[in-house]
Amino acid sequence: MFSLIDPQTLAIASVIVFLGALTQSLIGFGLAVVASPLLYIVDPELVPAPVIMMGFSIALLTLLRERGHLEFNGLQYALIGRVPGGFIGASLLLFAPQPILGLAIAGIVAVAVVLSLYKLTLPVNKATLFGAGVVSGIFGNIAAIGGPPMAILLAGKDASKFRAALSAFFIFSSTIALVILGVTGLLEIKHLWLSLMLLPSVFLGYLVAGKLVGNVDKHKTKMATLALCAISALVLTVKSVIELLPQ
Repeated sequence: MFSLIDPQTLAIASVIVFLGALTQSLIGFGLAVVASPLLYIVDPELVPAPVIMMGFSIALLTLLRERGHLEFNGLQYALIGRVPGGFIGASLLLFAPQPILGLAIAGIVAVAVVLSLYKLTLPVNKATLFGAGVVSGIFGNIAAIGGPPMAILLAGKDASKFRAALSAFFIFSSTIALVILGVTGLLEIKHLWLSLMLLPSVFLGYLVAGKLVGNVDKHKTKMATLALCAISALVLTVKSVIELLPQ
């Protein structure tokens, strides 16, 4: 199992996943936004399937903590939209070379950062939920970053309801994403082993966040997270462009 990844890469990936899990436990989303671009630089095999599996784990833990605040309110329409979006994303994964995928992931992170800086107000109805689900599916199956479209749509909710709703969506949407990756031949047993090796970092991030909830400035945490995401997207962009240049 440990032959899948060398110790140094595993150590770096563990720190990245810890930061992502800590962020998601504090503000409701962020594991994939923080981790995907950095993990793709460290080892492309870690994106998207292992990140999706870890996202499922942190979402389940968060929902157990916030279960008393859960309101579905039409989330099923977003989950329906996740299916066609997921197949579109998986198709791109099948045919795009690694540097192009790197640029796609960097672009998705950049879009997520920009949208997170602006307080967009959209009506929450069947159409917008379905649309957010489609976009989430595309982003999620390319880079495991399915959270921002839903986070923007549900941003007006109370913090606890926001975390609960997003966590419920992530649990079901992660399952859909993994099924689609499996059907399209993009899911292998090695991805399960890789996610299991990084799972302790997910639990550690969740536990540390439990101690910090209520004691940290959520706005400053969000701004620091977005800054980290912007830097990692820039680094991934430069790396991908260099790989595309003629040798």
